[in-house]
Amino acid sequence: MLTEGNTLPTQNYDAKKILCPMGMEYKRIHECPKDCILYKKEFEDLKKCPKCGSSQYKHKRNSEDIGQIEKEIFALKVVWYLPIVPRLKRFFVNPKDAKKLRWHATERIYGGLLRHLADLMQWKNIDQ
Repeated sequence: MLTEGNTLPTQNYDAKKILCPMGMEYKRIHECPKDCILYKKEFEDLKKCPKCGSSQYKHKRNSEDIGQIEKEIFALKVVWYLPIVPRLKRFFVNPKDAKKLRWHATERIYGGLLRHLADLMQWKNIDQ
């Protein structure tokens, strides 16, 4: 997937070592193990998936006491969400880079033709 020399971290600890010192935020969102839903907004307080009924958490039972209730240990599946706004803010910190990043809005030639990616409808939505 990546070019030579570029690798993805294999462990969460390694990814945090890269992201945290740079001040880059991430959000962890629990997910259904069968990819049905994300446990956020209206599903945030649920313990089981409303579509497939699978549990959100791995459970641990105490073998000594038969009547003891299972304990929730950790979520079975977690998605890491990397918010875009803090990353865009980091791009615009350096004035030289900010000028280059604003080129499509300030110095581009408009003519109704597709000359640059900034002419696409999706880019116009980002500008708005």
